[in-house]
Amino acid sequence: MEAGVACKLKCPTWVESERFGRKLTGSLRFGRIAKQGHKVRVAASVQFPLQISSNRQRWVSFEVSCSSYTNFIASTLETGSVEVPYDEALMLKKKSLEVEPYLNGHSLYLVGLMGSGKTTVGKILSNVLRYSFYDSDALIEQEVDGISVAEIFKRYGDSFFRNKETEILQRLSSEKQLVVSTGGGAVVRDENWDYMQKKGIIVWLDVPLEALARRIAAVGTHSRPLLHYEHGDPYTKALKRLSYLLEQRGKNYAKANARVSLEEIAGKLGYGDVSDLTPTEIAIEALEQIEGYLKEEGGMAIAGL
Repeated sequence: MEAGVACKLKCPTWVESERFGRKLTGSLRFGRIAKQGHKVRVAASVQFPLQISSNRQRWVSFEVSCSSYTNFIASTLETGSVEVPYDEALMLKKKSLEVEPYLNGHSLYLVGLMGSGKTTVGKILSNVLRYSFYDSDALIEQEVDGISVAEIFKRYGDSFFRNKETEILQRLSSEKQLVVSTGGGAVVRDENWDYMQKKGIIVWLDVPLEALARRIAAVGTHSRPLLHYEHGDPYTKALKRLSYLLEQRGKNYAKANARVSLEEIAGKLGYGDVSDLTPTEIAIEALEQIEGYLKEEGGMAIAGL
């Protein structure tokens, strides 16, 4: 079927303010209205359900105006299904604009166990907020002749690495408008907390241990020096060590200003597994949690409001 069709869609602005799933599906109905010269006017009505939570929907209607040439047979369109992709980037930008006034330029420090996605999510946040991004592990590697964290642990030991980490955080603490991905053990030293909270907000990426172990096993454990003490296959090694580390550090992570639970995000969006979450969805939730913290009395005081 050959046809020339010009369509104009009008969408209410409130659509952008809703949280919905990654795909929208709905009905699209066409009806032939009138013939005008060589063209036929066609009207279409569209309804899409917006998935606000796992058990709540809201419908949105689009007005569509189409013009077709006479060889365009409108009756063949009848009822169909249309899929509209969920624009994560749009949601992320909208949320960042809502949070920025409360941030007042304060930095974000991401904490969490190894493999929790601090670097990936941190880069997304820095980009949308127009902040500078730093990975504390990468900064340490630069200072120690460019060798890897695993090699630093092997040559110089844990204390050397932790001292370097504290020095890095001390230097970064004097700056604003940063997103910093910290090492998994940065939370164990009280002075590190002092530096991170000086001009920053601490955000904990809380990922289920089983999901973390699967991630680490998939990419290999060679770059994770703390896993060298365990025995077994990669998944078992990772799960054992992560369980131990969470037991040692859990109370420290819980002191973060904002907690981003991947289990809670997955439940809210109706996903069966946290591995279905995209980094952008996690970043959106991080901004929501930061906003919630800053709107509280203590957070607003820190942000200088």
